[in-house]
Amino acid sequence: MAPHSNYDEDEEIDFSDLQEQFDVRLDEGLDTFVVVDGCPCVPEDSKSKLIKFLCKKLSEAGPVKPDSVYMPIDEKTKQTSGFAFVEFDTPEQALKACKTLDGMALDKKHSISINKLTDIEHYGREGRVKEEFVEPHVEPYVEQEHLRSWLGEPNARDQMIMFRGDSVGVFQNRKKDAPEMMVDRAHWTESFVQWSPQGTYLTSIHAQGVQLWGGASWKRIRRFAHPFVNLVDYSPCENYLVTWSNKPITVPENPPPGYPLTADEDGKQFIIWDIKTGAVVRSFAAIESTDPAAEKTRKKISWPAFKWSADDKYVARLVPGQAIQIYQTPDMTLIGKKSVKIEGVVDFEWQPAIPSSGKGKPQSEQLLCYWTPEMNNQTARAGLMSIPSKEIVRTRNLVNVSDCKLHWQSEGKYLCVKVDRHTKTKKSNYTSLEFFRVTEKNIPVEIVELKQVVVNFAWEPQGNRFVFITTDEAVAGAAVAPKTNIHFYAPEKLKNGVGEWMCAKVVEKKNSNAIYWAPKGRFVILATVHSQISHELDFWDVDFEGEKQKQDKVPANKELACNIMLMNTAEHFGVTDVEWDPTGRYVATSASAWKHTMENGYHLYDFKGALLREEPIERFNQFLWRPRPPTLLSKEEQKNIRKNLKEYSRVFDEEDEFEALTANKEVVEARKRLLNEWLAWRERSIKDLEAERQEVGWTPVKLAGDDEDAVIEEIVEEVIAENEEVID
Repeated sequence: MAPHSNYDEDEEIDFSDLQEQFDVRLDEGLDTFVVVDGCPCVPEDSKSKLIKFLCKKLSEAGPVKPDSVYMPIDEKTKQTSGFAFVEFDTPEQALKACKTLDGMALDKKHSISINKLTDIEHYGREGRVKEEFVEPHVEPYVEQEHLRSWLGEPNARDQMIMFRGDSVGVFQNRKKDAPEMMVDRAHWTESFVQWSPQGTYLTSIHAQGVQLWGGASWKRIRRFAHPFVNLVDYSPCENYLVTWSNKPITVPENPPPGYPLTADEDGKQFIIWDIKTGAVVRSFAAIESTDPAAEKTRKKISWPAFKWSADDKYVARLVPGQAIQIYQTPDMTLIGKKSVKIEGVVDFEWQPAIPSSGKGKPQSEQLLCYWTPEMNNQTARAGLMSIPSKEIVRTRNLVNVSDCKLHWQSEGKYLCVKVDRHTKTKKSNYTSLEFFRVTEKNIPVEIVELKQVVVNFAWEPQGNRFVFITTDEAVAGAAVAPKTNIHFYAPEKLKNGVGEWMCAKVVEKKNSNAIYWAPKGRFVILATVHSQISHELDFWDVDFEGEKQKQDKVPANKELACNIMLMNTAEHFGVTDVEWDPTGRYVATSASAWKHTMENGYHLYDFKGALLREEPIERFNQFLWRPRPPTLLSKEEQKNIRKNLKEYSRVFDEEDEFEALTANKEVVEARKRLLNEWLAWRERSIKDLEAERQEVGWTPVKLAGDDEDAVIEEIVEEVIAENEEVID
């Protein structure tokens, strides 16, 4: 007799708990495996040595034991097959190996490629790989537009971009005349526009990502998909683009075909792109601050978050208070495989140019400067570090420090550390300027002590002079901002080298709060921006070629390398931005509707401060000159041009005169053309009238005493309006 069953045969037993406990999750189990291709084929006796060598190389991504490496043997050749399966401890280590070690050289003849084992299932699934080889279709070569063709403009006119209302237009400057429109498009951007550092690309920002435009036809060159992107930044040589969004990226589980982002970018906020290929180089998550005080300002971001070396070879970001992460391009790996730990580090800056080593070649080492605050009974400190050796080449101890700002001179020869200090009682503040002479032996430091607070500082581009603005401390709750003082500093004139910096001139009781040097130096504008009370623009020449100006602050036995002269003063109500053109010939001041809605538009001045054009534009947002790439002329050729500048200026004057005559000639020819058209029309009308008279047989009746018809013509030119303008 069969045993009695206590359950209905139609009722199924629930094994879900056991199945969940003992089920093998294929993807999870294989996530720690990678496939390493490109290994040497060695005899079976040498297999163990090769595995140990491979483990040592792969340990950069995570610890690997020889037991975790499976390297098959070819039965015919009795040698290894050239590939291996390697197991890491965690999926993150396996992913890191694929990202950072793919393409690594084992020796002179062998380089390995690393892929995740799960990719075999993903890409090698049935139907995805065709059994028969089909030769790929190669698109015919199409010549692309020259992205820098705009530099060939015969009169070297500069271009600018103006964003007004919903339209973005690129224009070509024409001195006093209205700028010539090159292209104008509505809704070209959803946020703002930005030029690349050398003017090759125009950047537009959209909810889906970033687009780059250029060429003579202003076509789209590249697009980068970064949803809800907020800010972008270029590397100095335009090789890389950094994008950031305050919203972490969310990659869909089943992305559509051609979706540019992968699971690696999920949850990240920063992406570094290769501009030429459009590929993702590496993505980064935001660094979570451990400082409780930073919680209040977590919505703010220090931009650029990633800072580039002058040659695009390195990019670094700050781990506040802990370290600096320095990555080497193009593989984006940490130099030395780890961050540079600097306790308390607040900020850092790369040397903006790499001085030559003396043989015409750039130095192999580059410098970055950093500063740390007072902490753990240690003084604050400013330092210079050499990269990639990570050697500290110079430090400077600082006391009673409230804050520091790092200012490199454009050629990387000098570094100014602006140190905001407080007295021991912390009741008042003052500033000192610490100057590092980087290119001199042992990097000496020169100090300028001040009794006031420096609110703005700026080096002369490609020069060794500087200007800064000081103010007395503002009274808390004061309705009016305190007056400012302008300080001009220049080095003592020496036959060899750069002498000690000394104050050449002080202009007191001003409202200026911003400094704008011309790109080539010499000329500087002291402006009052973002102010409801004052809107001054002072145009200064620090190398005035006329009478030697008096220098009150200079000892009688000293002579400084400058001659400072105020050329002109202007006003622009509501000015928010000041932009020099890349040649230093013109400067534009603008009042942006992003800051206020009163009298928006722009003014154009020449470098001497003479107003050339004033154009009010409603909803005017941005005015940006198009940057130019570095000159191809050598320093000797540039010196020869400066020596023969009068000869060149004579040629330019002739061209300007010819252009003016050509304009007058065009006006005269237009008048002649209109007169000839009138005379031709009248002659046709007379002939038509004679023909009509003959048809009807009518002849004019002559009265007694009338002579033959006489036509008297007189052409009179009348001046409608005439304006005269006196230019200093």
